[in-house]
Amino acid sequence: MENSKYLNYIDEKADVITDVSDKIWGYAELSLMEYKSAKLYCEVLKKEGFRVETPVCGIETAFKAVYGSGKPVIGILAEYDALSGLSQEAGSTKRKELVAGGSGHGCGHNMLGAGSMAAAFAIKKYLEEKGEGNGTVIFYGCPGEEGGAAKAFMARDRVFKELDAALTWHPDDVNQVATGTCNSCIQTEYKFTGVASHAAGAPELGRSALDAVELMNIGVQFLREHMPEAARIHYAITDAGGNSPNVVQPHAQVLYMVRSMLAKEALELQARVDKIAEGAALMTETTVKKRFIDGCSNTVPNKVLETLLWKKFAEVGVPSYTEEELQYAQGLVDSYEMPTDKLPGSMTYESHELKKFVDEASNHAKKPLNDFLIPYFYSEKQGAGSTDVGDVSWLVPTAQINTVCFPSKAPGHSWQNVSCGCTSIGHKGLLTAGKVLAAAAMELFEHPEVLGAAKAEFEEKTAGGYFCPVPDDAVPTVVGDSM
Repeated sequence: MENSKYLNYIDEKADVITDVSDKIWGYAELSLMEYKSAKLYCEVLKKEGFRVETPVCGIETAFKAVYGSGKPVIGILAEYDALSGLSQEAGSTKRKELVAGGSGHGCGHNMLGAGSMAAAFAIKKYLEEKGEGNGTVIFYGCPGEEGGAAKAFMARDRVFKELDAALTWHPDDVNQVATGTCNSCIQTEYKFTGVASHAAGAPELGRSALDAVELMNIGVQFLREHMPEAARIHYAITDAGGNSPNVVQPHAQVLYMVRSMLAKEALELQARVDKIAEGAALMTETTVKKRFIDGCSNTVPNKVLETLLWKKFAEVGVPSYTEEELQYAQGLVDSYEMPTDKLPGSMTYESHELKKFVDEASNHAKKPLNDFLIPYFYSEKQGAGSTDVGDVSWLVPTAQINTVCFPSKAPGHSWQNVSCGCTSIGHKGLLTAGKVLAAAAMELFEHPEVLGAAKAEFEEKTAGGYFCPVPDDAVPTVVGDSM
């Protein structure tokens, strides 16, 4: 394989790379609080010879690590935040918390960052031998994907405009090139303030903030009838005003999430939700303050880059597994509370041929680990979820892959994922991802016509312009912090 000696460097550094993944798995730091994780990355990258800059855009746990000079400039994206309530013992097929009520890497971002770092290591080795002026690699430490959307804030400040292309990946239960698009998303917190009073003795003197929250929620329910079919609105009451029913609640708070395909559409829908909040405050004679939490745009698929990633994925190959690994994965599969017969793969049901391939390769979805690469299938289908990778893709050609790091059909954001994320299965998946991303990046350095085609496709698809969902005055915010 072309440039295989640089991919072998990932194997040489495998202990360092997987050690970073396992340490960050243990840190299990929540969004925008990944201080130990960011520090570890900066230390390891400096030792490897990268020029490290931190913070980025005023975000304390964001950083950039740069190697090389000249064009093209290829970006590799990393994440490293965990999820609350998912503390779990590694390698266990039963639910066993390490820390009661603690956090865990249920989305595998410990592996995501380490696998991206593996790619950066190999690209750096390649550029080192090519010499000055032959290209640049930038490894971006992007915190808060689960709640904070750091990439969107960085995109607002046009950080990624310095790139010619961006590559990334995500742990999954399948080996595939990610395609299609997703929803844009905006999170906003509404805090209502009223007047406390004795609910029985002087109810006329009280002004209930909880009433305002409930009226807002009712108003949004009626809005659902008059919004685009693919749009979504979710909410959570984060402060119900206290535990005493005989006190008129003087404060209450609700967190809203508005989704639509395009950021422009989500912003329009968000404005309507804002009006409902103002109306609820008027009806209850309370006041309302809103605070932007985060927002992200839909992804712009790039067929040129996706085709390149699949080509390199096929050359690199997929991991194989020991009998012990297969038995462990089967134990996790057997632990699912809501098992499904659905075949793995995000685009499997979009093509009869693809469905037939996956059905046979997965042994009718019975394999505990999917040890095959799904054929590439380009799509612009809209998925329901959201990711701040979307904002990067509106500024620069972007593409991503998935590799097997979890057992087949593992529930998203689950303790099973946490358990598997600090095992040899996870290690194999992240090292494979690093090799695929590095191989694709090296081809972009050596074949400017491929990069040119990716840019031409990008320019055509983004001709309408980028509508950043992050206001100019917004700052990254941890949900629950006081206004």
